[in-house]
Amino acid sequence: MLSAASPLTVVPVEGARAVGTFIRVPWSIYADDPAWVPPLLLERRHCVSRRRPYFAHAVARFWVAYRGRAPVGRISAQVDRLHLERYDDATGFFGMLEAENDGPTFEALFGAAEAWLRAEGMRRVLGPFNLSINEECGLLVAGFDTPPMILMGHGRPYYAARVEEQGYRAAKDLLAYRLAADFTIPDLMRAAVRRAAREVVVRPLQRSRFRSELSMLREVFEDAWSENWGFVPFTAAEFEELGRVLRFVVDDDFVQIAELGGEPVGMLVLLPNLHEAIRDLNGRLRLLGWPKLAWRLGVRRPRTGRVALMGVRKRYQRTALGLAIAFLMIDAVRVRGRARGIREVELSWVLEDNQGVRSLLEAIGSVVYKRYRLYEKPLR
Repeated sequence: MLSAASPLTVVPVEGARAVGTFIRVPWSIYADDPAWVPPLLLERRHCVSRRRPYFAHAVARFWVAYRGRAPVGRISAQVDRLHLERYDDATGFFGMLEAENDGPTFEALFGAAEAWLRAEGMRRVLGPFNLSINEECGLLVAGFDTPPMILMGHGRPYYAARVEEQGYRAAKDLLAYRLAADFTIPDLMRAAVRRAAREVVVRPLQRSRFRSELSMLREVFEDAWSENWGFVPFTAAEFEELGRVLRFVVDDDFVQIAELGGEPVGMLVLLPNLHEAIRDLNGRLRLLGWPKLAWRLGVRRPRTGRVALMGVRKRYQRTALGLAIAFLMIDAVRVRGRARGIREVELSWVLEDNQGVRSLLEAIGSVVYKRYRLYEKPLR
């Protein structure tokens, strides 16, 4: 039995066995949390694999905290060359944070991560990112009572206070909205939508042209998000990796593309909530795991989904036409989703100060139900 008097050590992750320990830390942290969804172990192993395209432009280190011989926490630290080239701000990142409710454990984990970042020449740390801004972002600070959606994080209520004890302060809040799939169009929006519908064509993904469609989605997304806080573009290899996921789990109708005069001006991707399908697998896909997963995705189908990517080209943002384009895509995927059993969607994440998108989502009945926080700290 462990006690607070058991010696605490923080050990760098080296070798396959240590990677396995790092990946499994959440199983003890969330053992009594009914809202936690065990991730697929093979997916988590892929997340930290050096073969991922992310590591072509980034370096990362991982640590596990042990109390005696028992793992009680973990953390990562990352330096992303693409971020540094874009912002020139000497900022590194932390992520993959999980730990017992103990101040010295958090202090030891952050001490290891921050020391490595200083040695890499970083003067500021920002996080959590698992591992980049294009993946799981933020520390959950509100909404602990419901399971996380696909590619969104969970957390313990004590995490925020423990992070702040280490000298971190809030940098940005990210919001997750919930929307029933049977929402109705507000009267004030109907006229603008009718006018836009005369010019804008909204269509699903054409799988027969998958590579060119994927390239177009990347182009629109990067144009739409290029001025967002913290934006770092996907590399071609990273977007191709995302495309392989889309090909496996996403129906063509769950990807909607808006065109104006034949030019793509908007894109939206709805991910079926894979967490519904894997929740009772305890992270493993053994003999019966794959058939269960295939049946749950293809036959039973998830009842929830997440709008994970959405954007309208920059020149239409903050205009009535831009809002109408966004709504037309949301409405198109709503109709297709309902036909496939989707009853509720999460729209995430949205920057707290992005009033344009927030106004649109709230106008159609979306409500904030989870809040994630990014923290920052100067490194001296």
